[in-house]
Amino acid sequence: MVGCRLARIRDNGVLEVSAMPDVVLTVGTRKGLFIGRRRDGRWEFDDPHFNAQAIYSVAIDTRPSTPRLLVGGDSAHWGPSVFRSDDLGASWTEPAKPAVKFPQDTGASLERVWQLHPAPDHSPDVVYAGTEPAALFRSEDGGESFELVRPLWEHPTRSRWEPGGGGEAVHTIVTDRRDPAAVTVAVSTAGVFRSRDGGASWDPSNQGVSAVFLPDPNPEFGQCVHKIAQDAGDLDRLYLQNHWGVFRSDDAGAKWTDIGAGLPSDFGFTVAAHPHRADVAYVFPINADSDRVPAERRCRVFRTSDAGASWEPLTAGLPEGDHYGTVLRDAMCTDDGDPAGVYFGNRNGEVYASADDGDSWRLLAEHLPDVLCVRAAVIG
Repeated sequence: MVGCRLARIRDNGVLEVSAMPDVVLTVGTRKGLFIGRRRDGRWEFDDPHFNAQAIYSVAIDTRPSTPRLLVGGDSAHWGPSVFRSDDLGASWTEPAKPAVKFPQDTGASLERVWQLHPAPDHSPDVVYAGTEPAALFRSEDGGESFELVRPLWEHPTRSRWEPGGGGEAVHTIVTDRRDPAAVTVAVSTAGVFRSRDGGASWDPSNQGVSAVFLPDPNPEFGQCVHKIAQDAGDLDRLYLQNHWGVFRSDDAGAKWTDIGAGLPSDFGFTVAAHPHRADVAYVFPINADSDRVPAERRCRVFRTSDAGASWEPLTAGLPEGDHYGTVLRDAMCTDDGDPAGVYFGNRNGEVYASADDGDSWRLLAEHLPDVLCVRAAVIG
């Protein structure tokens, strides 16, 4: 579909004009899910779905011919559940039995689904779920039912994991489109764990990531990792936003290097990578763990175009005065467009979008409940 056209000047000085594709944007908030659609360059949002439920996780599965939405809702009355829609939210299905449930012998019960992550195309029906208590679940039917990945649940270090400020959870899942057996997770507060055998075994992978709040600041595990994103060009390159510290790995998480120099603060919650451009990633710095507002009280996304060697603030179209909208770990994302759409929501209930890799921004929504997660995908 041909809609509005986006003009930009490439590095070689050539003016490029491209059609703006249709996009679906899901915004999970403390009180419901909001779904936005960009058609012909114009944005429209539906009425909220799942009224009064906290929506901590959303996935847009674009592997089927019709995209599937997966939503991790948390009702104060009915508890947590996973819902799915095959018509972009026009209707929803909840399984008769809980999609995610701890086996009875674990003695655990599900508190929240923090992450829903469709695997790459090599595993077309596989979806992962990260939960609180900290566990990984795997679905082989597109997210309709899940099974506990026991080797991570039974990891010998588990008894020494500690909950973070938001609880003890598997909140980030990274898969590898080259290798269906490679899975990386981040656990709050236990750090990064990697499997290279489809989840049969797991190794802590935190070398170089600091834990400034512990007596030993460089433990094997116990780091408070907030988010991980995978580089578009080098799949072994990962970006990590820590509880103090921004890091990069060039070997799929085996070792990490500090890349926070040049940021106004290296504390924050979120990190996202460009979907197509290598070495490009985005963070939203926060003042401090004791002062959780935007760094220097300014609403700014920072972008690196050289894998963290330098950072530039992206401010065009964002508020210029004092600003207090904190961006949480899953509240920033990119779509799969080129140029990329970049999106973030904050605890002020504002949602901002860029259609040009972050060079300029526009306000899409305001006065929403706290924004907990955002996901976007090109669908036309």
